[in-house]
Amino acid sequence: MIETIEQLEALYGQPKAPSLVKVADRVTPEYRAHIEAAPFVALATVGPEGLDCSPRGDTGQVVFVEDDKTLSLPDWRGNDRIDSLRNIVRDPHVSLMFLVPGSTTIVRANGQGRISANPELLQRFAKSGKVPRTVLLISIDEIYFQCARAVMRAGLWNNTPAPDLPKAGEILAAMTNGQEGGAEYDKTWPERAAKTLW
Repeated sequence: MIETIEQLEALYGQPKAPSLVKVADRVTPEYRAHIEAAPFVALATVGPEGLDCSPRGDTGQVVFVEDDKTLSLPDWRGNDRIDSLRNIVRDPHVSLMFLVPGSTTIVRANGQGRISANPELLQRFAKSGKVPRTVLLISIDEIYFQCARAVMRAGLWNNTPAPDLPKAGEILAAMTNGQEGGAEYDKTWPERAAKTLW
């Protein structure tokens, strides 16, 4: 059994530069494009009873960018267990994983959540004469894209056209002033990934 960080690092080695420089502490224009295109997000929370991961989806955009450090997630009708919300009241740590049909780029945001029932805020998200019961406001600690191999291995979007969103190389180039990533990174990625899917 692996029981220490040193044992893990001996097996996996050190992450390469793109894995490290892709992390931002705010919403960049490239990450914003992915957030606004995502109709589905998984919301992970932690509380005294343990962990929770809850699916959140909508017709179109599901999470909204308030500013470059804040996201909002309207809480629409569900099963009323409110496991995630119970956790956030007691421990504000949250993680969001954004999925866009057709895109193998998964964006993740980690931060601190607060739950608002402010009537004016709720009204901003009104649909078909209804408002969400609450809105989750997330202060971003870090945001980055995940490795695409899991989505590729699973074949999630095999018959779904790829959306026109910033690719991994474009995100890396924007965050490093062209030192990492770029067009060549994106051009060679499918072949590189195919050789290292497993």
